[in-house]
Amino acid sequence: MAEDTPQTNQTVTEPPALVPASAQHSGDTAEQSVGDDHQTVIVANASDQLPANSFVALASNGDPCDGVQVNLGGCDDFCKPGGCSASCGFGCGCAKAGKPVVTVYGFGQVDYIQDFNRVAPAWESTLRPSRVPTQAGQYGSDGSALLSVRQSRLGASAVVPTTGGDLNAKVEFDFFGVGADEGQTTVRLRHAFGSYNNWLGGQTHSLFMDINVFPNVIDYWGPAGMVFLRTPQIRWTPIQGDHSLAFSLETPDSGIDTGVFSREIQDLGANVQSVERFPDFGWRYRYTQEGAGHFQVAGLIRPLGYDTVADPPPAGNRPKENLVGWGVNLSGNLYTVGKNRLIGQYVFGHGIAGYMNDGGVDIAPRNGVVPADPAPQPLQGIVLYYDHYWNKCYSSSIGWSMTEVQTFRGQADDAFRRGRYVSANLLYNPIPNFLTGIEYLWGDRKDHDGAIGEDNRMQISFK
Repeated sequence: MAEDTPQTNQTVTEPPALVPASAQHSGDTAEQSVGDDHQTVIVANASDQLPANSFVALASNGDPCDGVQVNLGGCDDFCKPGGCSASCGFGCGCAKAGKPVVTVYGFGQVDYIQDFNRVAPAWESTLRPSRVPTQAGQYGSDGSALLSVRQSRLGASAVVPTTGGDLNAKVEFDFFGVGADEGQTTVRLRHAFGSYNNWLGGQTHSLFMDINVFPNVIDYWGPAGMVFLRTPQIRWTPIQGDHSLAFSLETPDSGIDTGVFSREIQDLGANVQSVERFPDFGWRYRYTQEGAGHFQVAGLIRPLGYDTVADPPPAGNRPKENLVGWGVNLSGNLYTVGKNRLIGQYVFGHGIAGYMNDGGVDIAPRNGVVPADPAPQPLQGIVLYYDHYWNKCYSSSIGWSMTEVQTFRGQADDAFRRGRYVSANLLYNPIPNFLTGIEYLWGDRKDHDGAIGEDNRMQISFK
């Protein structure tokens, strides 16, 4: 998933699911991630109609709409453009009563991870196939143990009723360091956006992704082949309801692999930089049928490019080129019996690795000699999972995912070519605000030269 990233903002009428606590990477339409359904929520000016599964600490006068309340069964997916979701809880009740609402929510989580192999040290707290070594002993001998609280989360949501509709805002953080902070337990921004009627602006889930196909897993990063990115954007949703249509402009960001040229022509490899002259353009159509599931198709067109900088700068910043990336994402879920559901996603395109949960680059050299002929890299991603609820307290999720890239001759031998991800778990949710579970995970990575490495691990979480 991109290194930092967002959540859809439409009302979803699908049955609620027992959710563990993962989905990040960075927003939420009834987000199916262990962590957005079961959390502690503190509400100011809440409604007088409380969720059935809530424990509420009332103000001294006993009026649930006065003072501060603690809702131990709330959801951070509060009111969305076009009306209130059934999961909005306090927020919508008070908004309907014409009162502004400020909600503080969050949860604490600790993960014990026992890795039977090794991954890149900065990524021991989750399984990313791209961080699995393909050379024996690259990160030391097999076996490592880790305790982490990085999945813990804190956020705030506001709903302000106006004569033209509700004004909504949300900001949310977790503690999973990425980028310059990778491997650290540090504050990380997940969501920061506002919405009014059909418009949304800020950082949240990309319109190209479908957060509702995130399975009920407790691993933080999740399936490698899933589109997953939270990104700053401007979104317009002209059609809402069971059939919805939305368009967005999103932050461009190209990942470039200079391949063999970073070694054989060092100056060229070191001085090539990505160029983003225009925002990415996304669109999404979604159909939801209550009690049955949903189907979504999303598209993406993104300007890609590169040029060369040096001291002194080369004439015209050459070599340079403007390219175009594109992608199509088909996704959905189907409820089978009760809350049990089948989840699927298939994405394909050129130059869309920046939107993927794991693996690949956007631009790579097709030739191993000059001219390098860089081009958007073809990629496909698959997610197939099944969430099963054994009874009111126990549930399981099992599935498989893959990211596969068509590598070019100009790339280095160790360039990422394929990543696979498999997981199975048993989760126990005895009371509304406590969840624990055990999960087995397996992943492997294949490089451009055919080298393969794998990782096996077990995770036990308390939330």
